[in-house]
Amino acid sequence: AAVVAIAAGDLDALEVVYDVCAADLFGLALWRTGSREDAADVLQEVFVRLAGSGSNLRRVRRPRAYLLAMAHSTAVDVLRRRKPTVEADDAILEPVMPDPGTIADAARASRLLLGLPPARREAVYLRHFAGLSYAEIGDATGVPTFTAASRYRLGIGRLRKLLGVEK
Repeated sequence: AAVVAIAAGDLDALEVVYDVCAADLFGLALWRTGSREDAADVLQEVFVRLAGSGSNLRRVRRPRAYLLAMAHSTAVDVLRRRKPTVEADDAILEPVMPDPGTIADAARASRLLLGLPPARREAVYLRHFAGLSYAEIGDATGVPTFTAASRYRLGIGRLRKLLGVEK
């Protein structure tokens, strides 16, 4: 409904879309770029593009998938323009409850995730944290469903190996 309102020129509806989708879009961008600064740039650029989309939004049937696809393509563009950097304390996973053991585990998992190739890291994020199906991951990233599933499988397999988890 908010996307339809934006299409009709109601830019106040951007706030509603932001409240609903910003965390997922930022998370995808962070997982894709490996940098909080780049992820913030991606999020801003997505909403600037969304505000300027106007009546083109009337053709959008699945707004969430559309926005994730925008975030994906924008993150790829940011990576082309800028070499990603990751600060030593820039964790992708943050524990909900501050516990020294959990913080250490989250930091280790973040390092391992950042070590995955960006396309695999993104597939893992979209599957586990955004809750997308393989078909939706394929739509968001512009690849066939089989490729999306393969990227996920290879990413999870590599993480399992690095963590010493047996199948």
